[in-house]
Amino acid sequence: MTLDELAKTIAARAAADPDTSWTARLLAKGPEKCAEKFGEEAVEAIIEAVKGDRAALTSEAADVLFHLLVMLQSRDVALDDVMAELARRQGTSGLAEKASRPKE
Repeated sequence: MTLDELAKTIAARAAADPDTSWTARLLAKGPEKCAEKFGEEAVEAIIEAVKGDRAALTSEAADVLFHLLVMLQSRDVALDDVMAELARRQGTSGLAEKASRPKE
């Protein structure tokens, strides 16, 4: 399954019954809960990366990607928009790209 296919599945499940779909249940709880769940999964992936457990990191990375797409769906941000931003940055040094961002 590609990320694009997964994003489309998540979008379709957004309209599902929260009693029968984990994705619909999470989305029904709102963007804040989706962001919280993404953060939890990211931390779990970090822990596995530090431990050096490839199989566990692979599993947690899949969870991170899934929950990132759910979080994007919760805020109506299309994966295509994220991919377009990555394409825009392609060929630009990471240091130069970061330096070009507005100062916070």
